[in-house]
Amino acid sequence: MQITQTNSDGLKRDFTVVVDAAEIETRVTDRLTTVGADIKLPGFRPGKVPMGILRQRFGKSVMGEVLEQTVNETSQKALDENDLRPAQQPKIEITKFDEGEDLEFTLEVEIMPDIEPMDFTKLKLEKLVAEVEEDKVAEALGQIASQQKSFEKISGSRKSKSGDALLIDFLGKVDGVAFDGGAAEGHQLELGSNTFIPGFEEQLIETKAGDEIAVKVTFPENYGSSELAGKDAVFDVKVHEIQEAAPVKIDDDFAAKLGLENLDALKEAVRGRITDEYTQMSRQSMKRSMLDALADEHHFEIPPGMKEGEFNSIWEQFVKELEQSDQKLEDQDQSEEELRSEYGDIADRRVRLGLLLAEVGRINNIEVSQDEVNQAMLTQARAYPGQEQQIFQMFQERPEMQAQLRAPIFEDKVVDFIAELATVTEKTVSVDDLMKDPDEEETEKPKKKAAAKKAPAKKAAAKKAAPKKPAAKKPAAKKPAAKKKD
Repeated sequence: MQITQTNSDGLKRDFTVVVDAAEIETRVTDRLTTVGADIKLPGFRPGKVPMGILRQRFGKSVMGEVLEQTVNETSQKALDENDLRPAQQPKIEITKFDEGEDLEFTLEVEIMPDIEPMDFTKLKLEKLVAEVEEDKVAEALGQIASQQKSFEKISGSRKSKSGDALLIDFLGKVDGVAFDGGAAEGHQLELGSNTFIPGFEEQLIETKAGDEIAVKVTFPENYGSSELAGKDAVFDVKVHEIQEAAPVKIDDDFAAKLGLENLDALKEAVRGRITDEYTQMSRQSMKRSMLDALADEHHFEIPPGMKEGEFNSIWEQFVKELEQSDQKLEDQDQSEEELRSEYGDIADRRVRLGLLLAEVGRINNIEVSQDEVNQAMLTQARAYPGQEQQIFQMFQERPEMQAQLRAPIFEDKVVDFIAELATVTEKTVSVDDLMKDPDEEETEKPKKKAAAKKAPAKKAAAKKAAPKKPAAKKPAAKKPAAKKKD
């Protein structure tokens, strides 16, 4: 085998690799011999099939297998001999090969830059801390109470209003024909809950018991059922009774219904939940400040291909958001060239931080255990009640999805490692200041600034790992056109 370096420009390395025809032939013969030891062909005992017949029957498939294995092994040898660490998957192209002749291919690779992490003990960070105020606990209790409210039939004859619940029958039709899942009897619908498609609940306000109404609506273009998406529909609705929300008293009995000993225990549980939320916000704020400081302290060349890939991902998302908001690129307050330049800076920052954190993790032997990945898989699976086993199995069967879950776990572990070395001082702030998004204070190009602050180590990829929820089937005699919730 002959390995020749043909280019050494920055972080790019190009090689030409030639593997002798004799070596290829030896590999093919050895593989055919292995196949022949187990193969059963009529008229031959196992292991006694002539090589000529083996070549005739299995030569092409074995040659393909041998070429792939040879290219992989020799490519790795070229990297090892030159002590190179690829930044991403090398590009390989076979430039010459005919049976009985030498194999020649090119290897193009971008290598990891030399990264020298700063002395993290010199890093100064500020940790924002907010106390859980009583009004926040009371607000949270009120939200819990609103979810536990019950409805009682009104005794008078007043008309319905938002916040009431109606007991209704309905039958939905498109072009005069009833459709599956568009009918129900004795269904309770809370007005203002936005559980039906837009326009449905509003038309039932100011109704009274005994009313029969034709509710006219249009299914959203992105509705889950393609047969109904964008279609006009009419629902024949009969109102049986109007119900109003009964007041919920937040006391010991209310706490007991939620499985807690008394109201004080419920308050403590709520306070603990809010504290956890504040802690997470505080951590995210400090992490963001840490990444800003790390970006300012580290300057090194980054692989062009990695920057290009990150830029393309950011740009595609930007264009997609424009399309979703019915905007055009040419209508922006900056030229496309200026926008591409700014997004290029964002891609540069994110790649640089990602490489830095990866190097810190490598140097300090920071790893993600399979148990941690399994826990992340379980968390993802629990987001799909009733499908937990299928979702978990899907992650188990797809290593690339596990890798996408592993990335943010690794990043957080490296961030924690750096924080332990840094000097961290606490600063007590208001809840509003803790929750404030720094980008909201910057009026100029907030979306780009926000993107630049995102965590670098493939957070977006981790999100993509989460499987999409399948569209729920609409059973018959259920509420029509339920608005899809994420």
